[in-house]
Amino acid sequence: MQPAAEFMELLAPAKNLAFGMAAIDHGADAVYIGGPTFGARASADNTVADIAALAAYAHRYSAKVLVALNTILKDDELEPARRLVWQLYEAGADALIGQDMGLLELDLPPIQLHASTQTDNRTLAKVRFLEQVGFSQIVLARELSLEQIRRIAEGTGATLEFFVHGALCVAFSGQCYISHAHTGRSANRGDCSQACRLPYTLADQDGRIVAHDRHLLSMKDNDQSANLRALADAGIRSFKIEGRLKDLSYVKNITAHYRQLLDGIIADGSDYRRASSGHSTFAFEPRPEKTFNRGATDYFVNGRQADIGAFESPGFSGEPVGTVTAVAGDHFEVECAVTFHNGDGFSYFDSHHDLVGLRVNRADGSRLYPAVMPDDLRVGTSLYRNHDQEFERLLEKKSAERRIRVDIQFEETTDGFALRLVDEDGISATGTVAAAKEPAVNAAPALNNIRQQLGKLGSTIFAAGEIVLNLSAAWFIPASTLNGLRRNAVELLEAARQAAWQRPPRLTAVEPPAPYPEGDLSYLANVYNGKARAFYARHGVGQIEDAYEANHEAGAVSLMITKHCLRYSFNLCPKEVKGIRPDPMTLINGKEKLTLLFDCKACEMHVVGKLKKHRTIPIAVKAA
Repeated sequence: MQPAAEFMELLAPAKNLAFGMAAIDHGADAVYIGGPTFGARASADNTVADIAALAAYAHRYSAKVLVALNTILKDDELEPARRLVWQLYEAGADALIGQDMGLLELDLPPIQLHASTQTDNRTLAKVRFLEQVGFSQIVLARELSLEQIRRIAEGTGATLEFFVHGALCVAFSGQCYISHAHTGRSANRGDCSQACRLPYTLADQDGRIVAHDRHLLSMKDNDQSANLRALADAGIRSFKIEGRLKDLSYVKNITAHYRQLLDGIIADGSDYRRASSGHSTFAFEPRPEKTFNRGATDYFVNGRQADIGAFESPGFSGEPVGTVTAVAGDHFEVECAVTFHNGDGFSYFDSHHDLVGLRVNRADGSRLYPAVMPDDLRVGTSLYRNHDQEFERLLEKKSAERRIRVDIQFEETTDGFALRLVDEDGISATGTVAAAKEPAVNAAPALNNIRQQLGKLGSTIFAAGEIVLNLSAAWFIPASTLNGLRRNAVELLEAARQAAWQRPPRLTAVEPPAPYPEGDLSYLANVYNGKARAFYARHGVGQIEDAYEANHEAGAVSLMITKHCLRYSFNLCPKEVKGIRPDPMTLINGKEKLTLLFDCKACEMHVVGKLKKHRTIPIAVKAA
């Protein structure tokens, strides 16, 4: 007996109900969405009613809805959070994505728990601990290599999730405090000010300028398209697309892109299977380069690489399309091999190396007439297209259809006929109708008509597979009878699928409580409430400092810890260049200065700074 195939889950973002339904239509096996509060995306909140509607839609396809409640919580937010979790559970949500360990000290419903990437999951010890305290699925750190992932997978039974596409936080998730230090907006509470996308000047210890006015903490976007099979073989089972704040065309395009790639792996004689039901067809060819990105990198999956930064601009330059060959008063011309459309958007880097955008009113072949003619566009300038009007119009329409295969068996009963539907999951339903058996005048057309009527599933979520007629004769059956029987059988099958859906179970924590891998915790553990403090104490932790957001760290501390290293980026790495020392460096943005310290043993960079004076009012963290 061969072992069951391992599932591959495509996990897509949902800004709201409509986006979540689109993600399901375009092939997602699961979607993740924020609830009304505490969802780590301040501008992506949703009502419980909308989450209930999304869960009902997803469950038709055996897909899941995961709700992000992954901010760190104040003491007075714990009870509202507990009530919200119960509401989400009653609404049909399948799992809760969390960061704050205080949640585990509350009276929660038996909803499955997933550990957010904000819990900084880089080591086997951390992952095993999270599994032992009840987390079934764990989002690994984006910075891990294939070998590190493999070692973790070999040591845990938890489902491992990994980001495969979208924006990259330069810091280890959960380990970035620059936003709170400078603006009071906490990334761990869903309100990051994105200081990493600002321009900085880099100076060495002696004040010499290494790089001037560049976006030195801005990473290219994650793209693991070429590594999916390797990630699966290393132990990843859930492939996550970033983007709860992205637009609908991004969700459609990127979800469809990864759906096709994963389906290709599954179809290629592998030991993998889909994590939900149905097959999606698309009215467009997925093109990930067409939607917002800062360039592509597979980050550290295949080891450290030099070209991971989007230093020139944090914006979307677009796909390269050609070079400007002529500039006139109201138009310019481009040497290119692509077709332009009215309404296309373009960008280029001006003489100051700033990214400049323009929109074209009319495209006449390679001659483009912009809405406003830029002053500094020059012959020889490289042009990029960041808005393909024709492609976007395809995505504005209904662009996907998802169907579940059903095999159809039609046979006689003593007083009429029965229609049995069996879907691809083995779920079945049978409808019957009482009807007279009147021989058809012409047998072949009659049988063909029966097949055609029974196979008309276009208005349902099903698609006809094999159609078998078990009849003793070719009977004349009115189309209205066949259509009514088909509708009845489809309704019964939908009800059977709904009854068969089982919410994934909650993992029971081990007893006695598993010891936490560390004996003491600094502000980096993000302990912001008394229940979280009690949780860690119960798991053997001695000294527990308050979260950075409690404003107790008055001196200079690490505001960001990152695998990205500017010494490496500018060929100043002591491991690569003899005679170079890992001396501190400085990042400068206006009057703001941040010190860079280099931990060469861990191969990490620390961005060090202080809490601004206007943020130094302490916030007490109550004991449980």
